[in-house]
Amino acid sequence: MRIKSTWFKEGREKTPQELAGAVSFIAWRIAENALKNMRSADFGVAVGVQYFTFLSEFLIFLVQVADRIAYSRFTAEFRLAFTTELAHRVAETLADNQSRLLGGAMAGHKSNLIERLNQRAGEYAEFEYGNDGPSFSFLRYFAHCMLDVVDERDKIWVTDQMMASVAPEAVEMVEKAMRSLLETEPRRRAARSAASGD
Repeated sequence: MRIKSTWFKEGREKTPQELAGAVSFIAWRIAENALKNMRSADFGVAVGVQYFTFLSEFLIFLVQVADRIAYSRFTAEFRLAFTTELAHRVAETLADNQSRLLGGAMAGHKSNLIERLNQRAGEYAEFEYGNDGPSFSFLRYFAHCMLDVVDERDKIWVTDQMMASVAPEAVEMVEKAMRSLLETEPRRRAARSAASGD
């Protein structure tokens, strides 16, 4: 999956809100792609409540990953503003889609995700996230959260699937995207080879 993670206007540092806006879009794409891949791998994630429960847990995980990256790169003030804005942006995107497809008030769906995210944030805080990324326990906790999402027949496989491939790939995409978004130097454009009329 290719993700665009460069700014239209480069050469200056971005605000926490600008960074959060870009990362929220990327997180949504990653979560949707993970869901598509899980369904392709024959995991039963039905369209409806289960579909959005999967996306909720995945987005919460990605917010935790982005927050840990922010912790290693920014001041406490910047990190707080970034993570708060990111949480609200992903919650709004999820709530908008959930409201359109399942009905119910968008505000209620958003509030539910924010409440769950705050609960999960306290639980993820128990686990390490170092220079090499999330610890085994961090990933295992995420996989444990997914046990409540999937069908009974998939519970035996979902932990391995999440820890072995789905979660590490998602982490790698978030880390790569944030590294790219945090660059302040303008990118050098590749020179085009001249076409000859000969």
